[in-house]
Amino acid sequence: MTSIPKTYNPKEVEDKWYATWLERGFFKSKPNPKKEPYTVVIPPPNVTGVLHMGHMLNNTIQDILVRRARMQGKEACWVPGTDHASIATEARVVNMLKEKGIEKKDISREEFLKYAFEWKEKYGGIILEQLKKLGASCDWDRTRFTMEPDLTAAVIEVFVDLYRKGLIYRGVRMVNWDPQGLTALSDEEVNFKQVNGKLYYLRYAIEGSDEVLTVATKRPETIMGDVAICVHPQDPRYQHLEGKKAIIPLVNRAIPIIFDEYVDIEFGTGVLKVTPAHDINDYELGVKHNLPSIDVLNDNGTIHERAGLYVGEDRFVVRKKITKELEAKGLLEKVEDSVTNVGFSERTDAVIEPKLSMQWWCKMEEMAKPALENVMNDNIKLHPPKFKNMYRSWMENVRDWCISRQLWWGQQIPAYYLPNGTFVVATTPEEALRLAQEQSGDANLQLSDLRQDEDVLDTWFSSWLWPISVFDGFKDPDNEDILYYYPTNDLVTAPEILFFWVARMIMAGYEFRKELPFKNVYLTGIVRDAQGRKMSKSLGNSPDPLVLIEQYGADGVRAGMLFSSPAGNDLLFDEKLCEQGRNFSNKIWNAFRLINGWEVDATLPNPNEKAIKWFDSKFNESLNILEDHFEKFRISDALLTVYKLVWDDFCSSYLEMIKPAFGSPIDAGTLQATNEFLEKLMKVLHPFMPFITEEIWNSMAERAEKDCLVVAPWPAQGRVDADILRNMEYVLNVVGQIRNQRNSKNLSPAKKLALHVRLNEGKNAIAGYEALVSKLANLSEIQETEQPLDSALSFVVDSSEFFIPMEGTIDAAAERERILKELDYTKGFLASVDKKLSNERFVAGAPDAVINAERKKQADAEAKIAALEQSLAALPSE
Repeated sequence: MTSIPKTYNPKEVEDKWYATWLERGFFKSKPNPKKEPYTVVIPPPNVTGVLHMGHMLNNTIQDILVRRARMQGKEACWVPGTDHASIATEARVVNMLKEKGIEKKDISREEFLKYAFEWKEKYGGIILEQLKKLGASCDWDRTRFTMEPDLTAAVIEVFVDLYRKGLIYRGVRMVNWDPQGLTALSDEEVNFKQVNGKLYYLRYAIEGSDEVLTVATKRPETIMGDVAICVHPQDPRYQHLEGKKAIIPLVNRAIPIIFDEYVDIEFGTGVLKVTPAHDINDYELGVKHNLPSIDVLNDNGTIHERAGLYVGEDRFVVRKKITKELEAKGLLEKVEDSVTNVGFSERTDAVIEPKLSMQWWCKMEEMAKPALENVMNDNIKLHPPKFKNMYRSWMENVRDWCISRQLWWGQQIPAYYLPNGTFVVATTPEEALRLAQEQSGDANLQLSDLRQDEDVLDTWFSSWLWPISVFDGFKDPDNEDILYYYPTNDLVTAPEILFFWVARMIMAGYEFRKELPFKNVYLTGIVRDAQGRKMSKSLGNSPDPLVLIEQYGADGVRAGMLFSSPAGNDLLFDEKLCEQGRNFSNKIWNAFRLINGWEVDATLPNPNEKAIKWFDSKFNESLNILEDHFEKFRISDALLTVYKLVWDDFCSSYLEMIKPAFGSPIDAGTLQATNEFLEKLMKVLHPFMPFITEEIWNSMAERAEKDCLVVAPWPAQGRVDADILRNMEYVLNVVGQIRNQRNSKNLSPAKKLALHVRLNEGKNAIAGYEALVSKLANLSEIQETEQPLDSALSFVVDSSEFFIPMEGTIDAAAERERILKELDYTKGFLASVDKKLSNERFVAGAPDAVINAERKKQADAEAKIAALEQSLAALPSE
């Protein structure tokens, strides 16, 4: 064996092996008809992004799945890439230009895009480089970007296709409007926060009478856009107002009083002012009751001249001013404190305005049907399946998608306006000119006469095509890559984009390839701090992943992330988990060093056959459990299975069973078996902790260049000997009890003890394993006895008694107290089992296996009580 360092150096090892893997091309993939493909496409991080804890969790899980598939002999292909993130990137570029003294409004679109692409080239690949530090085994030659020419061409082609199918249209609808960014936003780009506000009670006079109707509103600055007053048809307070009108305070315009069950009788005064241009629910009411819509706000959040009051002033300034004026004129009854859910722009943090706006829309109802059906019937499986209900709720209530954004960074909408105001939709300007000439009947129309729509498409409109477009499935629908790698296998992402991205990719798969885009969706939880708060820069509670890697090693951080991150449940992250991961690395390294340091003597017989047979079965049993966890996407449980197998079963038990006495050699058979076990352990641990396992694998023997662990074959499932597993579990229990007795009496581990085994129905409970028990428990002898021993420490395992003679040094009073305590506990346990077995409904309804297990517990407890009572009787009297 080669000499190895005393301590494991993660940084040195990680840099070395990642460079080696890349150099030898282990991550590269190409279609191979002889192998089963395994494909994962990365959820493309924003090109503006840097690695955060959510990325760490998500990409660790992806890497585990990909590395395991590669070792299983599949053609593993993990496609990396970034999303152009139109809103976030444009904001970064605008800020960069401001620092240079340049305003966006003062330059052309072409100049702005030139600056944007320069910014992207300089900063856009940071996160992908950071993922390499984590060990991500992506095929980096396949890196894609959602605004690269081929992917942009795919977006334009899809837009034109859907428009010609009648699934894209232009119209005025309610949108989330960012008054600072001056663009529509998707729901995903809006952050909702609980805000302390006010509830204003305004007096609306009833036309033609002295009666006044009090209306509670959170937005008095929008009363100029009121078009109706609405009350509940069952509210007895307002039945008499049918057919009447109310007068808007200050505005003095009469509006109808309408009746609708939408109104909450309990909220405020049970009266709602209807302002369709400034509230999505009011908009729906307006459509239902055929009401007009009056938009009293400019795009920048100031009051429009059509309001007639406070023209040009900011909406929040007007809120204060109009409240004072209403109060001064006796039109404000009272003001109450109120807590409300307010939407803020993710990009600018400006308060969102619901706003009627001319936008481009994509019809979703028909495309949603196969996407819903194939998730509900498990053709596409969500892990965990609890998210199916959320998915179904979204898809059954799907609305048309606002796909236009008032930005420059993104794919420009391929609609071209003619001088007469009509438009054509085309993939190229040349095609647009031809269509425009045909549509207008004017053959003299020039390209310069056409004006392309200024808006760009929502970023999601490119990322919903990702599983197809990364394989150039639009450029050439029958190319080798798309036919081999699509549909992909597993998608790992966050639940919050289940609708915004996952559902839309499923729709795109069925719309454009007539099949699903992936077979499984693994939904991770949110990474939270120990207090349960979501990790974020603003809270300052999120550690820098690269600092964690520097401190604990990538393997330690990967393991730490998974120690408590079951699918779909939030991860309460604690840095101690990474420390636990690093300690695990050190444990593995020390075990390897121990084995590596043994001298072999080929003339020695093998005394460890039972230990070797046991660990072989233990490994195979654990491998079966591991495969089941992977099958069910229980990735954390999979790691914990390997962790226990390595730490408890291999290091703490097996190595103790077989290690030679200090300074003595080991037999060749044991060493060979142990090295084979270590190789298999490194294989099953590799997907989780790739660096240390590769280092150990290559330090164990001289290997050929291509004989790296990253491409080593995954272990095959072998035979499990249930008898030897059961026997060894018993033996280890006995050894544990002896060690507990040592600890309780402060006896040195070096002091040899004698053990007496009381025969149970003529049987010795550890027969055949005496040598192993003696070695692990440091015993001088093991004797059989038919009677309890006086002045001895005793314990019971199942129904067998064991005694450790103390040669007069035993504290009889303390031993009596211990036995009485154990006796009391066992009697309580027996009572609970008896109660269960005396329950006729339980016995009648439970499976036979469950009943038999309870009866065995009953028999064991009864035998243990009898043994403890005999031990008690054998103690010297006080």
